[in-house]
Amino acid sequence: MNTVKIQFLGASGTVTGSKYYVETPELNLMVDCGMFQGLKELRVKNWDPLPINVTQLDYILLTHGHLDHTGYLPRLLKEGFKGKILGTSPTLAITSIILKDSAKIHEEEAEKANKEGYSKHDPALPFYTLKEAERTIQLFSSVENDEWVILSSNVRFRTKYNGHIIGATFIELEIFEKRFVFSGDVGRTEDFLLAPPERPEWADYLFIESTYGNKNHPQEDVEAILAQLVNKTIHQKGNLIIPSFAVERLQSLMYQIWMLYKKNKIPNIPIFVDSPMGNNVLSVFERFPTWHKLSLKEYHSMCDHVNIISSYKETWETIDDPRPKIVIAGSGMVTGGRVLTYLKQLIDVESTIVLLVGYQAEGTRGKQLLEGAHELKLFGKYYPVKAKIEHLESLSAHADQSGLLHWVEALKNVPEKVFLVHGEPTALDTFRSKLVYEHNWQVHIPKLYETIELMV
Repeated sequence: MNTVKIQFLGASGTVTGSKYYVETPELNLMVDCGMFQGLKELRVKNWDPLPINVTQLDYILLTHGHLDHTGYLPRLLKEGFKGKILGTSPTLAITSIILKDSAKIHEEEAEKANKEGYSKHDPALPFYTLKEAERTIQLFSSVENDEWVILSSNVRFRTKYNGHIIGATFIELEIFEKRFVFSGDVGRTEDFLLAPPERPEWADYLFIESTYGNKNHPQEDVEAILAQLVNKTIHQKGNLIIPSFAVERLQSLMYQIWMLYKKNKIPNIPIFVDSPMGNNVLSVFERFPTWHKLSLKEYHSMCDHVNIISSYKETWETIDDPRPKIVIAGSGMVTGGRVLTYLKQLIDVESTIVLLVGYQAEGTRGKQLLEGAHELKLFGKYYPVKAKIEHLESLSAHADQSGLLHWVEALKNVPEKVFLVHGEPTALDTFRSKLVYEHNWQVHIPKLYETIELMV
């Protein structure tokens, strides 16, 4: 018998910072390498060195490109990582875009904090730089989806299509013939742009996300709600601001608004897409057509219908544009990005509508707005919230509780142990109860930095 050690370095008791350290007799690897977002008590942990010997790490396997699954990679290089970073081609393309974009934001925020003196740190430093992000990208190596990759004599893995965002997968890792399944983020069975997720058929040890482990998405008429908000914006000559995740959500919103116009449900209102990262992600859709549902003709028609903003100068021109308009801008939880500039100017205007789409983590500005905050802190100052705040939860790219249960129901065996990750405490506990009640499985909710030993 051999011992495999797994340490939970993130997404344990929270939804962010996914990273799992797997120590085997033959090699050491990590599944995902995300940074913490949201609550300050979590964000400060990003600055702590990991409690592992990073120089002995051979591989990092990525489920998908989101920041909370990849954003710690450049810091890992600073700590001495020299191995390979493996993922599907679209995942590595998305990760490249996200790391470069977040590096620029880190640099800009540090520069701004130093210039305006609102940081407690002197000087304020970027979490990582663009150069460090680019050095990280040089370690990328793509794998073919659904094909086994041999890492050592008794360790191999493969990726399986998982919906959620373009390139996203779950990972099946075989160690001495025992199968460890890491769900990554599970997508929806019905999605405007993506096919339904595939499902694992065997798992000796299952590590599954629980973002919506305690609830099902509401049955909303997304088309009707979007049309009503757009027409209301036109009527009151205001602005509809949609903070959006740059990957998938932004493209999905573009598609849905374009379809509303095509169906004659909204007039030809100006639509501005202001997310340098989102614009780059659009090119990934063009490069990897087999990973989504859009035809090339539909893709180009959709892009032609919106105004893609390419410079900060155009951001200000858009804010000054007096016409009623729709602005889709990053980031989705209002934690950073161009949307902050729009909100700084327009959050205190009563004719502004802010539409939040999808999950809002604890400690984010998006969560504060959702809970009825009367003021919002932006760039070190507080601004009164006079805008109307709306929420469309059914646009989430995550499977809900029913979707997660459906995902595990394809298993042909009873897992020896199930580990619930990537969820807030209430979601984790509710989903644990559900799995125990419906399947009588052995379920464990790991704590941050907990290490478990498994015999294989």
